[in-house]
Order: sequence, then structure tokens, then C-alpha cells
Amino acid sequence: MRPSLLLLAILVCSNLFPQDKYPQDEFRSPVDIPIVLAGTFGELRSNHFHSGIDIKTQRRQGLPMYAIGDGTITRIKISHWGFGKALYIAHPNGYTSVYAHLQKFGPEIEEYIKSIQYKKQSYEVEVFPDFGEIEVKKGDVIAFGGNTGSSAGPHLHFEIRSSITEKPTNPLLYGYEVADATDPSFISLYGYPLSEGAHINQSGKKTKLNFSKQPDGTLLASKVSAHGTIGFGFAGFDRQDLAANKNGIYSLKQTVNGKVYTEYDFETFSFGETRYINTLIDYEHFRKYRQRIQKCFKENSNKLSIYKKLYLDGKIPVVEGMSYNVELLLTDIMGNETKVIIPVEGEVKPIKIFPEKEITEYYVERKKPASFDLGLAKVYFPANTFYKDFYLDLEKGNDTIRVHNKTVAAHRNFTLNFNVSKYSSDEKKKLFVARLDEDDLEANYTKTYKKGDVFVTRTRNFGLYTLAMDSIAPTVKPRNFREKEWLSNYRYLSLEISDDLSGINEYNAYLNGKWILMEYEPKNRTLTYNFADDIAKEPKCELKVIVTDNVGNSTTFESTFFRK
Repeated sequence: MRPSLLLLAILVCSNLFPQDKYPQDEFRSPVDIPIVLAGTFGELRSNHFHSGIDIKTQRRQGLPMYAIGDGTITRIKISHWGFGKALYIAHPNGYTSVYAHLQKFGPEIEEYIKSIQYKKQSYEVEVFPDFGEIEVKKGDVIAFGGNTGSSAGPHLHFEIRSSITEKPTNPLLYGYEVADATDPSFISLYGYPLSEGAHINQSGKKTKLNFSKQPDGTLLASKVSAHGTIGFGFAGFDRQDLAANKNGIYSLKQTVNGKVYTEYDFETFSFGETRYINTLIDYEHFRKYRQRIQKCFKENSNKLSIYKKLYLDGKIPVVEGMSYNVELLLTDIMGNETKVIIPVEGEVKPIKIFPEKEITEYYVERKKPASFDLGLAKVYFPANTFYKDFYLDLEKGNDTIRVHNKTVAAHRNFTLNFNVSKYSSDEKKKLFVARLDEDDLEANYTKTYKKGDVFVTRTRNFGLYTLAMDSIAPTVKPRNFREKEWLSNYRYLSLEISDDLSGINEYNAYLNGKWILMEYEPKNRTLTYNFADDIAKEPKCELKVIVTDNVGNSTTFESTFFRK
């Protein structure tokens, strides 16, 4: 075989079998139970793609988590939200494994991180141990599964990243076995007129298309009458055999009369591009109906690297008198597939449904910064805040302002500047910028920077904003003990803390005058102290807990208990 043909064959095979790029036998499973997935790599999430797989832990916490290979711990992070308790291990073969939402770490790691927490007097910490400082062997118990951070239930979030680029790759490409003989599910199909005067079935607006299942399992759409440049989008999901979760689809291929117009998959992506998910999906549809439609065409502002092939950005120029056979092929990582056939006829017909054009006095160009005075506040949009040029819906008000609506995505933070010169110095201490819930007008705290007579917040969330005042201190209540009670057989000390307006900012706890580590779980508002930390050495224990909200209101809780 000539060298050029050999190279071509290698490239073709590498595209067909991406797992050949990755080691298949070097890593063991991070769990000792069958891998059943609650979430897949690249799954569509709010403002980001899922960067790992979510492994079910049988609805319970405390299952041991194992190092998938020899390596050294390079990062440990503990936070109230996000990954919660997370561990990062660099392996000699150039990959880093990530384990998140953990209940606690293995004994050696737990001792290491707790010493740092006590030194910094903070539950939330992030450390980067020196290379080789904490080494692990393949199969070592490094942690125990939990539900910490932004987790909706016990599971292990597991990733494999490049140690050099930090790009995550699909863990299922490394030889892990997941039972899956189930084809992807296709839920809905939409057509999009994309050029001026284009129409689909005499509509200039996005149109839902009907389809039916054929005897061979293929889905056949009703004939589409169209003219001009059009595109298609779909909603769908994938299931594995042992779980009912509606997980993400691995790949899409769109062909037109046999030619590939669009092909993308979720082999890998970079964290720097993940917010461009809002150009892959129909964001307006998602915010209105909570359904994510994936576009089979690429928007001009879309900078995603997931595309393997693109022709005309996946957009289809439909000419009168021509017929087009459009096929969508949805595939999961095991090769199960679902095919959708869309017959398109090029026909010029009168448009009966026209797209709405909302024109206001506030226009923004995507590539230029813009600022507007809304009376109560000034709003500033940096260049490239948005994905397109459009008219903004802004409303001035004495008590509130409206910054557009939730149907548009912001790629970057914009800034709101509120003038608070009319308030007294004492009132300013209790004021904060709040976003109001559209349904019940409940005030939600947004991080507020106070600079004299100007209060500033930076956000990507549209909606109603106002200045709110919080003069009520947080509440602190004991959960599993009473005043002057003997707690000799207790393993944990537990309290509940809450704040019903600006929210909890910080907390500190002391036992007989010594700072103690209390773990805060915001999902159930609990503070927990583990007596194994061995701070309470005297029989009589004086507990003091100080909780402060985001505007400085503070509550001090004090109690006495006894231990032998």
C-alpha cells in the first residue's frame, strides 16, 4: 500500500474507532460495582456540557472509590457547591482522573486536607500538593461516594482529562463497560427558515415537523415543502440498559442527498468553549419549554470544536424544483443508532406565517460594547456579551428595572450600577442588589460590590432587578442535641442555619474557645462537626457558633453540653 493510502486508512479508522486513541487496559473502574450511568459525557446541561460520567452508587453514600491507576494527587478542592469534595490524580501516562461529590476522602488524604482546613480555619479550601507528595496506587481506596456540592443525589462524577491541556475526554472511550443495547430516542423534529424570505411549509418561523416509525425502525418525516436556506433541529436522548435516566446522545450525522453536511460527537471538548452550548441548542425554546433542541446547523457565533465535518455550516439551500433527501443519524457510544429521514421538496409558496420582529429603542451589536441608563441603574454590556445583534427589551422604573428576558443567552457577564446616594450610611450596610423572581417577586441576592454611592453587580441573568434591604439576622438551631445534655456516645454534632433573604455568607464555630471544622451542607442547611476531630477534650464543652449573612447581619449561638 502506498504511504498516502496507508495514512488515509489510518485517519479513517481513527475517526471510526476513537477509543483506539486511548488506553484500553491501563485503568480499572473507580467503583467495585457495575457501572450504571445517571449522566453521560457531553450531556447538555445549563450553560455547559457535562464533563464526565455520573456513576450511580446504588442510592447511598459511603461506597469506596478507587484510584483507577498509579499516580499522584495534584489537586483537592472542597466547596459548598459545584463538585463539592473533589479529588484529582495525575497518572504517568499523561491523563488525570477526577472524582467529585465525595462524602469524604481516604484516611491519609482526609488527615492531610483537614490539617489545612484547621490551619486556614475554613471548610472551603483548594490545594495543589507538590508532585509526588501524596502518591496512590491502582486500587487504593481514595475516597467514599457522597452527595456534596451541586448534586441532586448520591453518585460519583468521574472524569478523565489530559494532564497537559486539561481537556476532558469521554471516559467510556477507555475500555469501561456499560450495558447498552438500546437505540437513542428521538423525541421531536423542527425546521428552521434561515435566510430572508425562506419558508418551511409556508411558515417563516420555526416549524415542528411530524414523523412516523417505519417497519424497519427508521423514522420518516412528513414531506417538507421549503424554499431558501433552511436547517433542522431535534430533541432526543439516550438510555443505557440498566437505568431509566434520559442521558445525552454521543454523536449526530446529517446528510443531504448522501453528502455529509454536519457531523459532531462528544469525544472531547475544552472548558473554555463549553458555554457555546447556548449556540448549539435553541436557547429560546429551552427557556420557554424546558426542552433542549440540538441544531444540526452551526450558528455564526458558534465556536465549538466538537464538529468533525461541516459543509455550508449544516445549512441547506433549497431551490425550487429540486428534491432533497435529508437524513439524521443519532448514535450512542456503543454504536446503537436511530435514523430519521426527511424528504424535502423545493417549492415557492406564499408565506402564511411570518416571523415577529420586535423593535425597541435599545439595539445591541454583538461585537460592540453598549451601555444604557435605566434611571435606577445603568447597564453595561461588554463586546461579545451576546451571540447575535438584536433589540433589547429594557424597562426603566422607580423601584425596579427590567433587563430583557430569559429567552436570550448572555455569554459574558454584564454590569448593573445602582446609585444609592439617597440612602443613609446605616441603610447602605443592609442594602443589596436583588434579582426578582418573575412569578412571586421573591428577592434573590446577587453578589453586590459596594463602592461609595454606587452598588455594582455582575451577572449573566436577565430579568427584574431592584435594591433590597435585609435587617434580619440568620437563625441557628441545634438539630441533634439540647442544652446541658450528655453527648458521650454521639459521633456528630449537628445544627441548622438559615437566612431567608440575602443568604449565608460565612460561619465559624468554637469549642471551648478553639475553632472547629463544621461542614456546611446548603441543600439541607446543616452544619456538622465530627467528634473524631478530638477538639472536645474536657467533659464540659462550651459551643459558640457565629453565622453572618451577605449584608453583615450576624447571629451568635451558644450552648453547653458534656462528654466523657
